[in-house]
Amino acid sequence: MNYPFVIILILVSRSNHASSACFKSIIGFGASLADTGNSIQFAPSQAAAAPPYGETFFHRPTGRWSDGRLVIDFTAEALGLPFVQPFWGPSSRGFDGGVNFAVSGCTALPDSFFAKEGLQIELANTYLAAQLSWFKELFLPKFCHTPSDCKNFLETSLVLVGDIGGNDYNYAFLQGKNVESVQSIVPKVVKAISLTINELIKLGATTLMVPGNVPIGCLVVYLTYFKSSNQTYYDPKTGCLNWLNRFSRLHNKVLQTELERIRQQNPNINIVYADYYNAAMQFYHSPQKYGFPEGGLVACCGTEDHLCGTEGSKTCEDPSLYVSWDRLHFTEAAYRLIANGLLRGTFTIPPLNTFCAPTSDI
Repeated sequence: MNYPFVIILILVSRSNHASSACFKSIIGFGASLADTGNSIQFAPSQAAAAPPYGETFFHRPTGRWSDGRLVIDFTAEALGLPFVQPFWGPSSRGFDGGVNFAVSGCTALPDSFFAKEGLQIELANTYLAAQLSWFKELFLPKFCHTPSDCKNFLETSLVLVGDIGGNDYNYAFLQGKNVESVQSIVPKVVKAISLTINELIKLGATTLMVPGNVPIGCLVVYLTYFKSSNQTYYDPKTGCLNWLNRFSRLHNKVLQTELERIRQQNPNINIVYADYYNAAMQFYHSPQKYGFPEGGLVACCGTEDHLCGTEGSKTCEDPSLYVSWDRLHFTEAAYRLIANGLLRGTFTIPPLNTFCAPTSDI
């Protein structure tokens, strides 16, 4: 899974790109929920490099694992910034509005961990510590020429640390590991995230947003892989798999405990938890209310036997009526709702709007 990476939003209208005094740039790390084009530089044949990906907003594939914009894109728009450029992608504009290191399929833990466990990963050397290394060793020396330049850049940036960790669990669950063995790696995943946060603080970051895991028991890929005739496995209100959502909540609880520890050690640093879990659960509980008449558990693109974008797959006529784009990732319409929840402070701890007050919806 590609979890993908987090967000902050200071709202402006959809068409208003007036500059915001809150942040001058965005620095992103994470996986496919935040990848704006890095992974297709490593693997040009990936599905997100071809139609129908990108059809709704960009009208072409950009490497985003959706039909359109992601939360990070809505965040940039709300800040009055250009879309955040992928570090490894071609950029004629430069990185004045920020830089994105998120790579689809990346993990929090290093490749060596998965090799030891006999698990296959998608792309080598793209895990969280590698992304941090790109930032420190490749980006900063070229982008800022003095220590004060780097300090100012980090202090005036919103740093998104995530989505991250979801793929660590996806690789394990979807390659046959039982829930007890996957639970045992949660502390390791959270430690890797914590080490990255602390290193970014040392470099000068002052506002960091860290997302939790989404409700994986509601994702089409898991509902297909763990399909069961035992109805007690499912939440009767949503149709999601209870035991997998319990796992997501476990990860999120451990992560929030660690974030609070970091806050106590760094009282002058803003550490914001982005509650992706509950931001997404609102439209699994009430899909019709949020404009998803097809429900939350059906993907717009792909079938049980064919991945989105592959030969034999089908794509719905209107992705905005669906929560799920390709069985693993959300549609632009769903990302917009998640972004709104973060912007308003409803799904951020502490509330995001205590740092930057929203002015309107996106």
